[in-house]
Amino acid sequence: MYGQSLSRAVLLVVGVQLTALGPSAAVEIYTSRVLEAVNGTDVRLKCTFSSFAPVGDALTVTWNFRPQGGGPEQFVFYYHMDPFKPLSGRFKDRVVWDGNPERYDVSIILWKLQFDDNGTYTCQVKNPPDVDGLIGEIRLSVVQTVRFSEIYFLALIIGSACALMVIIVIVVVLFQHFRKRRWADRAHKVVEIKAKEEERLNQEKKVAVYLEDKD
Repeated sequence: MYGQSLSRAVLLVVGVQLTALGPSAAVEIYTSRVLEAVNGTDVRLKCTFSSFAPVGDALTVTWNFRPQGGGPEQFVFYYHMDPFKPLSGRFKDRVVWDGNPERYDVSIILWKLQFDDNGTYTCQVKNPPDVDGLIGEIRLSVVQTVRFSEIYFLALIIGSACALMVIIVIVVVLFQHFRKRRWADRAHKVVEIKAKEEERLNQEKKVAVYLEDKD
């Protein structure tokens, strides 16, 4: 009786520990979530992951697309040891592999964006035995021109401030350089004037001595 109760307690504890370890062994996906790009350009859909299991040949990556206006999910890209491009459909000859599994990067590049590329792109990574986890999503908005966001405005301010500081430093350095050069020229002229004055005085002394000797 006592032995059966002990065995049940041990099994319960082990089960709780395995349950607790389960979620921590899932693949974690990281994406930009929201992305904006200009029509006709190329865009990199960045997707990285973390996994407790070493990255090996069993790793698989699946990219799919859900149109913004609704409709069935569409295949975009697949990777398993080698990249597999779509042979038909909207993404044929428009998507290339740009990832590096050894660096936990499974990104792709989408060429020649179109307005009907608006929608949600999903990135799913399985690295056995880590096969569970949430699917990464990127909501892509294809626009005519990129909106001037607060981030760009802040970057412009910082860049302008840095450029202004560089200009100020250059102006100060040039001012000091020309100032030193001007003082050097003045000092050189003073030395020349003194030398000429001494030479003139020496000539006058020689003339005076000559006249005294003549008298």
